[in-house]
Amino acid sequence: MRPPRRAQRPDEAHRQGRTALAHTGDATLQSLRCTGDGAALAGPILALGAWFNNTPCLLERERALFSPNLGDLDTPDACRRVEPAVAALLAATPVPPLVVAHDLHPDFHSTRVALATAHRLGVPALAVQHHHAHIGAVLAEHGRFDTRPVLGLAVDGVGLGSDGEAWGGELLRVRGARCERIGHLRPLRLPGGDRAAREPWRMASALLYACGRGSEIAHRFSHQPAAALLAQVLSRPTLSPPTTSLGRHFDAAAGLLGVCEVMHTDAEAAVALESLARAYGELPALADGWRISPDLELDLHPLLLQLADEADAARGAARFHVTLAAALTDWIEHALALEHCDTVVLGGGCMHNRLLSAMLDTALSTRGLTVLGARRLSPGDAGIALGQAWVARHRLTHKET
Repeated sequence: MRPPRRAQRPDEAHRQGRTALAHTGDATLQSLRCTGDGAALAGPILALGAWFNNTPCLLERERALFSPNLGDLDTPDACRRVEPAVAALLAATPVPPLVVAHDLHPDFHSTRVALATAHRLGVPALAVQHHHAHIGAVLAEHGRFDTRPVLGLAVDGVGLGSDGEAWGGELLRVRGARCERIGHLRPLRLPGGDRAAREPWRMASALLYACGRGSEIAHRFSHQPAAALLAQVLSRPTLSPPTTSLGRHFDAAAGLLGVCEVMHTDAEAAVALESLARAYGELPALADGWRISPDLELDLHPLLLQLADEADAARGAARFHVTLAAALTDWIEHALALEHCDTVVLGGGCMHNRLLSAMLDTALSTRGLTVLGARRLSPGDAGIALGQAWVARHRLTHKET
């Protein structure tokens, strides 16, 4: 799995609403109080973040320090800003870090800087799976440093999974440093790889192909130069890798409804969908819009397929949101029937969508569950370094390095 290109912006699936503590162009470090339960460590933990909205973090006993948001690490200028940002964090504490945490992806520039920094300081470097870190970031913000088990819903555009595949729609059992993937979305294909993340019509085509309606692609998207050959691309797994990403499901919905076929700005498709849904108002969920398998795979293909025949884009966008929220709630309830916990943590860039996150919070809270989500911290990649540090702290505390 290669580093994504700029237009993918997985952690900004829905940009409006909460932002990171650190903002691009801010020359000062910003802090977040992170006191809570759990054993304290004798020294800080440095975490380098991921690829998008890179924001390194230093977790100390009572606070987390954040560098300015360095942006996406897809340009030489952005990459050159990482080491000075790390130096500024290290200068803010007299005690060297115990460990340097980073994303599991080996090709991120942030990972390379983390490894070099750890080597220079003579401390371990620890890789943390992307979605585990998303859940850890929310728990850290809420001061939850104990090892009580939680169910994490991690939904974003992309993150390297522990199996080497592109994840982004995951149910996780998290207990400190331990993280088990217990469920995921039914995968969609990415026809053309990274390009599919910038062109929602390709994700819409992937859905049609998966549902036996691939013959419609060429006509439905005839104004797209590649439409005539896309069914052939989808038939070749090497050209169409799978992803469980909820962000790509948003793209497929936007493409099927004709809301956005090619994105020219970050998260254009998902933002447009949310805006249309808000304007349309409430309506009931589609009762047959999803399926959950015994092994906790959530299949949203039925919902997307119904959008393919929807004439009113605004109504379709509203139906997508309300049915998605109902499906995710049902999925979580299925998982909790097998788990012994009463806390659900919502993380990942799709939680920037205030409409979706509010519906989930209401539905889960009324079922007597404790629901934790990002507050001041970004739920996406701008806050993920704190989650990496949270996981690393647990690994050190419980000698799991």
